[in-house]
Amino acid sequence: MSKVFKMSFASIYPMYLQKIERKGRSKEELDQVIYWLTGYDEQGLKKQIDQGVDMETFFAEVPQLNENVSLIKGVICGYRVEDIEDPLMQKIRYLDKLVDELAKGKKMEKILRK
Repeated sequence: MSKVFKMSFASIYPMYLQKIERKGRSKEELDQVIYWLTGYDEQGLKKQIDQGVDMETFFAEVPQLNENVSLIKGVICGYRVEDIEDPLMQKIRYLDKLVDELAKGKKMEKILRK
């Protein structure tokens, strides 16, 4: 099992935030991307952070994974997201990819695939 599965989402979230804020993006935009992918709302996301759940639990408890996740394609951390076989790792990399696109200045309409 990957050690990233056991990392707390609360420890990763500030790293995502730091990455996108350095590029002039906002916490609201980051949260919007997370809501789109996972179906969490503001309360649900805050609860996951406050409880310090690990990445495995964070993704196991998502209210509704977006039906358009299969439209997320490309390379992140040297892997094509669409080719990752482990379902949990794939979800984590989907989130990484969206955060990366946000940091690269992609328009929200492009990030939130339809």
